[in-house]
Amino acid sequence: MTAAVEGVPFVPDSATRTVTVDIIIPVLNEERALPGCVETVHRFLRESFPLPWRITVVDNGSTDRTWELATDLSRRLDGVAVMRLDQRGKGAAVKAGWTASGADVVAFMDVDLSTGLHALLPMVMAVASGHCEVAIGSRLLGGARIRRSFRREVISRAYNSLLRVGFRAGFTDSACGFKAARAEVIRPILARVADDEWFFDTEMLLIAEHNGARVREVAVDWVEDTDSKVDLWRTALSDLRGLVRVSRAISSGAATVEIPQVPGLAPARPWPSADGPRAEGLRKVVTFGLVGLASTVVHAGLYLLLRAGMGAEAANLFALAATAVVNTEANRRWTFNRGEGRRAVVHARAGLLFLLNFAVTTAAVVVVGAGVRWLEGLALVGASIGVTVIRFTLLDRWVFRSR
Repeated sequence: MTAAVEGVPFVPDSATRTVTVDIIIPVLNEERALPGCVETVHRFLRESFPLPWRITVVDNGSTDRTWELATDLSRRLDGVAVMRLDQRGKGAAVKAGWTASGADVVAFMDVDLSTGLHALLPMVMAVASGHCEVAIGSRLLGGARIRRSFRREVISRAYNSLLRVGFRAGFTDSACGFKAARAEVIRPILARVADDEWFFDTEMLLIAEHNGARVREVAVDWVEDTDSKVDLWRTALSDLRGLVRVSRAISSGAATVEIPQVPGLAPARPWPSADGPRAEGLRKVVTFGLVGLASTVVHAGLYLLLRAGMGAEAANLFALAATAVVNTEANRRWTFNRGEGRRAVVHARAGLLFLLNFAVTTAAVVVVGAGVRWLEGLALVGASIGVTVIRFTLLDRWVFRSR
């Protein structure tokens, strides 16, 4: 790893002490996008950004001309620094850039510039003014204007809903590549962030909130990059594994750090213990997920066995009935843990969810499966997962919060 180029000043230079800002742009094999990105950001900052700033391009393992172009940009443009890593991963690049920076406020943005730059100053000023320790752009906040595919919209909303329900997250959009933080506050948090790839954003925010750091959001304009290198499904699976790991770290105390007090900022107020409401939320989402996964596998297996001798609707009804009672009782005992007095309420409401599950899964196997057994099985599993997400949200509202 090489350090950022020395001698690159923050622009504009100022005789009075003001907050300095370092904007990290992580890149991997971005020879086509990098020049236009840096020149656009540089022009924007020169024309409309009132704080001393610097752009730091962090190349994390490129094999094309990205590093050559980055160094050329640093020579041609005032206020552009470069750093090179041997290790790949967006998270690794951001961590390295933020840790090495001497700025008061550190930020990062994606090289594709999907996020409108007009949100940069409000985001940075939220941190610089002391209103929060971390500020992020949000595509799901009221006032945001976005254009992206239906598939990406569904995945994003489902994932962020999971964070809010299971982790009691106070933010709406963890993955937007547009974030800023107070440097001395975020460094000890980064030391607890294990992921070096796309889950980095979520892990950083969850650990920050767990330790009492205030996270503020700014609505952004965002246009999907159709040339994005992100594999959505592989990233989604990696994120789920990461959530399990983070839940263990928070519950065990391994994610707890001491956040330094910054003059002018209110002290951070961490959750008092691993037995608090956030740890309870982590336990719930993990337990409910395991119960739901086991039920879905058994449901699909029974369906395929029964399907050989009866129609799709009847096979689904018997298979679902066989697993629903066990599923409900398991969640009553292990997930929501409401005791015997809540059993009648839980089962009554579970009856309504049973009808929803039956309607959705039957429609899936009939319409999508179209008589092809293996396709019916896949359709049933997909529909069951969707219903499980809805069911978890409703049970959380109806049972866990109704004390």
